[in-house]
Amino acid sequence: MKCFMYVKISINKNKLLISSLLLMLCLTGCGKAGNLQENKNYSSEVLQTQTEEALPNDDTIPPPTPQPTSEPTATPAPTPIPEPPTITLAMVGDMLMHEKVMESGLQEDGSYEFGHLFQHVEDRIQEADLALVNQETILGGTQMGLTGYPCFNSPYELGVAEVEAGFDVILHATNHALDKGKKGAMNCMDFWKEQYPEVPYLGINESKEQQDRIYIYEQEGMKLAILNYTYGTNGISTPADMPYLVNYLEKEQVVEDLQQANKLADFTIVCPHWGKEYSLGVSAEQESWSKIFLENGVDLVLGTHPHVIEPVKWVADDNGNQMLVYYSLGNFVNGTSGTGEGVMNRCVGGLAEVEIGRDEVGQVVIKRYDCIPLVCHIAEGDEYTVWFLEDYTEELAAENAIIKQDSDFSLENCKVLVEKVWGESDSIPIEKEKP
Repeated sequence: MKCFMYVKISINKNKLLISSLLLMLCLTGCGKAGNLQENKNYSSEVLQTQTEEALPNDDTIPPPTPQPTSEPTATPAPTPIPEPPTITLAMVGDMLMHEKVMESGLQEDGSYEFGHLFQHVEDRIQEADLALVNQETILGGTQMGLTGYPCFNSPYELGVAEVEAGFDVILHATNHALDKGKKGAMNCMDFWKEQYPEVPYLGINESKEQQDRIYIYEQEGMKLAILNYTYGTNGISTPADMPYLVNYLEKEQVVEDLQQANKLADFTIVCPHWGKEYSLGVSAEQESWSKIFLENGVDLVLGTHPHVIEPVKWVADDNGNQMLVYYSLGNFVNGTSGTGEGVMNRCVGGLAEVEIGRDEVGQVVIKRYDCIPLVCHIAEGDEYTVWFLEDYTEELAAENAIIKQDSDFSLENCKVLVEKVWGESDSIPIEKEKP
């Protein structure tokens, strides 16, 4: 006789040991039907005893061991794409050292110090990769006697202050380069060579080889050529034995220089001393030279000499060539004795800032340009310094001694002048990209 017994015991999740025991009991008990009733009580007792022995108490069951969980994988931050390298160039206009400006730097021991001229603007000058200054007057040194208008001679200490303010290149091709003749120019060059051999000076030369040498500034794999010329030297001729002493705006020589510069550099800059003094507009001479520069591959023109600011414009030809021209940056500092209408204009200058880099096809071009207005401030006692127009205040303007020479001087009229010439409504710098 076949006997089937199904037993379900659920004690603490049906342990495997209990299941095996039940199976054995079933198989054994079905062997003889007559023994079923007989063994019933025995089997129950055994089952109960073995079950109690086999099962641990609930209190002794260890809690499940927690399994380690993997931390979520952080998404890596994208690698920043570096900005394409650029060169920031800055330049200020005429360092016109009238006697009163020089006297402001005179110390008790008879020496000179001119850091005060730059104290409010030098941080921005030092931020530039390459800073240029137009040194209007020759640095012949005190041994030649310091003089102001009309034949200037300035102390070496002015050059020291320019370097400490952050200027990297000194421009000397001006109409005052020969005010003290050959001796003045030679003294000036000796000063730069002996005191600051690492600082290039341009526009005056001690040899024909130096005149023929194109100055190249290199950074970030880009080469900039910088050339400096003047329209003349106030009728003073160059020494017969040094016809190369001053770089003049002579077309044949300029074109030859530009051709060489274009071979050596990726970008060409010309700093011409040109134009009409005290004119806020562009002269026919400036327009003519601009055309010559453009035809011969010049990329940027930074002009000086008029002693007032003039327009900043893009010049283009029919072939698509473009050139940015700052016609005049005006004076950085001056101590004019002039009086009357328009004299205040001589106290407003500009700091040119030009960012140069490569375009999408690798050509070196102008990426951005500014023209930041400056004000020459004359405090009581003929103390001179220069401020950014955006930092200049009504109180400072009211104290500026130039009011005695031109009653039109005011903060508002400085802003009006900037708007008239540069097309800005206030002192905020022009900041534009190449069209």
